[in-house]
Amino acid sequence: MDSLKFHHDPEENYSYSHMANPLDPEEFRRQGHIMIDFIADYYKNIEKYPVRSQVQPGYLRKSLPESAPLHPEAIETILRDVHDHIVPGITHWQSPSYFAYFPSSGSIAGFLGEMLSTGFNVVGFNWMSSPAATELENIVMDWLGDMLQLPKSLLFSGNGGGVLQGTTCEAIVCTMAAARDQILSRIGRDNIGRLVVYGSDQTHSALQKASQIVGINPNNFRAIKTTKSTEFALSPELLRLIICSDVEKGLVPLFLCATVGTTSTTSIDPLGELCDVAKDYGMWVHVDAAYAGSACICPEFRHLIEGVEGANSFSFNAHKWFFTTLDCCCLWVKNPSALIDSLSTNPEFLKNKASDSKKVVDYKDWQIALSRRFRALKLWLVLRSYGVVNLRNFLRSHVNMAEVFEKLVEENKRFEVVVPRKFAMVCFRISPSAISKDPSDDNENVMINEVNCKLLEAINASGNVYMTHAVVGGIFVLRCAIGATLTKGKHIVMAWKEVQGHADAVLRMYQSF
Repeated sequence: MDSLKFHHDPEENYSYSHMANPLDPEEFRRQGHIMIDFIADYYKNIEKYPVRSQVQPGYLRKSLPESAPLHPEAIETILRDVHDHIVPGITHWQSPSYFAYFPSSGSIAGFLGEMLSTGFNVVGFNWMSSPAATELENIVMDWLGDMLQLPKSLLFSGNGGGVLQGTTCEAIVCTMAAARDQILSRIGRDNIGRLVVYGSDQTHSALQKASQIVGINPNNFRAIKTTKSTEFALSPELLRLIICSDVEKGLVPLFLCATVGTTSTTSIDPLGELCDVAKDYGMWVHVDAAYAGSACICPEFRHLIEGVEGANSFSFNAHKWFFTTLDCCCLWVKNPSALIDSLSTNPEFLKNKASDSKKVVDYKDWQIALSRRFRALKLWLVLRSYGVVNLRNFLRSHVNMAEVFEKLVEENKRFEVVVPRKFAMVCFRISPSAISKDPSDDNENVMINEVNCKLLEAINASGNVYMTHAVVGGIFVLRCAIGATLTKGKHIVMAWKEVQGHADAVLRMYQSF
């Protein structure tokens, strides 16, 4: 064996001996303290950075070496590069002035739960691979389901059950695959081309992606038009008309995705009425409450998911507005066996007595992938560290701040709230009356949208605030989504001043032409 040493570069031998144990407990402790300090300082100083990254495409390749280092580098050196090169390319989702998309709210408990999960680094694909990972997930999903007052039919304590997926897209893919296989087992697999999927034109694009993945004919995807008069919610009457038309053509209604809190405007589809329509045609109903589901732990918002008892599945993203770090999508299903029948495999190397007994849950059969992380730990830490009362109050504080922002918009004659606020997001724009003499003119409408687009570009280019937009009913709106954990009232006032200042400049530029 000693002779082998002469075939290696002496420096390589030194590097190996120096880093002989990549999981040395004391070195882990030392570097871990350094990393925690680094992240704590990042949060402490986060307001010093532009909220939206201001770098140009390809910036990082110009800053980093062309190849990986041959020898070890110190964590201190690496973190210097993180500070100098990586941080400038980050859009700071945890900034108190982040109001874009939807929140990705973090917390100490969420972070520490993620750390604990990563530290154990178990792969909990079945019960046997780590019993605690499976059983804690069972318990946490029932806890959370009880907080939401979900029907027993969706909980383990009833006949259903919950699972932590990565994203809403995964949840919809899994449930749609289950729905597909249930129907095809009755009508024959060669009829897949007849299956139809329904949502509104406000439904998240994850529905269309899921339908593509599970093999639905692209011509059989229905994005049903919504209008401002219904606050962009899906009409049960229009849904029924379209389903009837499809049935007359020999098509088979498969899957309806109803949304509580759409991406564009946080509109709320009428669950009870939609479920009644779907029931008449034997359709699977999935309720996507990715954003707004969090708020429904508050009694004053719970009525917004009335009718959920008629659905086959329900999901929300704890990694959006529930202080649990990405990724953590909570999915409940009435009939777990439908998922299992569609998604399970049973290779020899995974066979064991516990699984054969049918007394345990093997989550590998509830999801797309085999491998899975111990996500339940971070959700468990969030629930225990803050408790239901504090979680409700955190959410209410964001709603209260959104009310303040909404009032500021309404009090300024140059602006308008485009759709009624329902949660902690305000959709607004410079009012047509501040721009155009004839807002009914189509050309003027285009110009109104352009002015608001310019306003958003100016706001985001400043780096002081980050917002995003939507186009609903042909109207370009700015979205102020409040939900970052560090946001306080002063940041709402500052954001509004930022909006007004850039509106002054944009309107002056327009009026000069």
